[in-house]
Amino acid sequence: SNDRRLYHRPVRIRAFAPGTHLGYKKADGDSLMNEKIAVVEDEPDLLRLTAEALGREGFKVATFPDATSFLRSLDKTLPDLILLDLMLPDADGLDVCRAIRGHDARRSIPIIIMTAKGTETDRVLGLELGADDYVVKPVAFMELAARIRAVLRRGKADATYQNISLGNGEFTMDPERFEARLSGKPVELTTTEFKLLHLLASKPGRVFTRDQILDRLWGHDKIVLDRTVDVHIKNLREKLGPAARFLKNVRGVGYKIDH
Repeated sequence: SNDRRLYHRPVRIRAFAPGTHLGYKKADGDSLMNEKIAVVEDEPDLLRLTAEALGREGFKVATFPDATSFLRSLDKTLPDLILLDLMLPDADGLDVCRAIRGHDARRSIPIIIMTAKGTETDRVLGLELGADDYVVKPVAFMELAARIRAVLRRGKADATYQNISLGNGEFTMDPERFEARLSGKPVELTTTEFKLLHLLASKPGRVFTRDQILDRLWGHDKIVLDRTVDVHIKNLREKLGPAARFLKNVRGVGYKIDH
């Protein structure tokens, strides 16, 4: 079938009626089983192999050969995570990432960039635009699945977190609603930015080293760039406006929230 809304496992393909939202029943055991992964990649063989490998890991996979078909699909169904190639035939993957982060209903969807462009500049730029992780081709599929699970886990712990209030209510965070507000107005944070800021704000005055932050957010699955934390902190400072004064850099040690 040419229907790009198909979420499938290898061999067996299951189609869904157009316009429906996909509500999957979770498999017993791993709470991440059957999560919907959108793979946007223009190389047919890699697209097929990635879908088959992730299907074997228990994910539902939708494949898209270009940005146009993928972005159109988001009007019908939102995936749980996007695996996005940077070099697409009809758009720059970074522009696709930027567009998703600028859309109210889509900005919290985790994005992992997958590309042959492996320079540190490319990686940092992807993270600055809101990507949650970055993998360089060729990538081992077991490693890719581990990264996907790590990113998905970071997005699932919000309900157990406490609400945050800084500056007598000037800046607030509500994990159950995944909302951050500055002077009552919404602040657009990615999943990783939200989790990082909440970690710091939940222990005001405590200094977290970069390694501690990486361990808390990525856990045993962390396979990340050394500058990841610094990039996300930079993004947070830009988004927090006047509330950025609460976010302190302890030189040579790490970061803390001080209010």
